[in-house]
Amino acid sequence: MPLHYQSCTFRYGSRSRPILDRLDLAFSPGHTVLLGPNGAGKSTLLSLGASALISHSGRIRYGDLDPANRKQTREYRNKVSWLPQHPGFLPGLTCREHVAYVGWLKGMRERDAWHAALGAIERVGLIEKIDSKIKTLSGGQQQRVAIAQALVHDAELLLLDEPTVGLDPHQRRRLLDLLVSLRGKVHVIVSTHDIGDLDDAFDEVVVLESGRSRFRGTVKEFADHAAPDCAPGRRLESAYASLLEAAE
Repeated sequence: MPLHYQSCTFRYGSRSRPILDRLDLAFSPGHTVLLGPNGAGKSTLLSLGASALISHSGRIRYGDLDPANRKQTREYRNKVSWLPQHPGFLPGLTCREHVAYVGWLKGMRERDAWHAALGAIERVGLIEKIDSKIKTLSGGQQQRVAIAQALVHDAELLLLDEPTVGLDPHQRRRLLDLLVSLRGKVHVIVSTHDIGDLDDAFDEVVVLESGRSRFRGTVKEFADHAAPDCAPGRRLESAYASLLEAAE
C-alpha cells in the first residue's frame, strides 16, 4: 500500500503550531496500527490521507494518485475509504438506507449500493438492526454502522480512526477478526491510543508523537523495545512507554 506522505505540513489556523511539520512517512502494504497519545496528530494524518483535509505543503500519494489533483480526487476517494473519529449520521434513515446512501455517494449504482449495504451490515454483526433507524441505536451499534459504511464500496485502503471506541469486548474482537479476514484483499490503517488494540490482525506498527513518526516497524520489532525486566504479558505496554519516553 504505497500511501506516502512527503514533507507534509498542516496546521489549524495560520498562527497555530503545526500539527504535522514536514512529515515524511510511507506506510507499507498490509495492516498497520497507528499508535500515539491523544493530540499526537493521528486523526489529522488520516484526515489528510482521506483527502478530507489538504496539507499546506508537501504531497500525499496513494500509488500514482494525488488527492490534491482535482482530476484524480474522485478516483482517489473511490480507492480510499475513511472512518472518522466522530462519524456523522442521517438519523432518520435506517441502517441499510444510510450505508447504501454512502455507497451511492462513492459512485455505486443505486441497486448495487443497496445490495452491498446488506453484506457490509452483516459483516459487522448488525443484521438484526438492518431496518432500524440510526437514531434508535446505541453508541456501539452506531459505531458498527460507521464501520459498515467504510466497507460498503470495496475500497482498496481503509483508514479507520479509533474504530473500537464504544465497542464492548465481544464487538471489538469481531472487528479485529473482520480485519484479519481482509488480509490480502484490503490494506488497513487503524489509529488508536490504546495499546490493547495492537493485535495479531496487524503487520506493522507506527508510533506518532507530536506530529512526528517515532517508530515504524513490525510488531516484533516494536515489542523488542520493551524493558528487559517488564512483567510477563506486558511487553507491548512497556515497548510503547519506552518509545514515548525516548521521544521526550
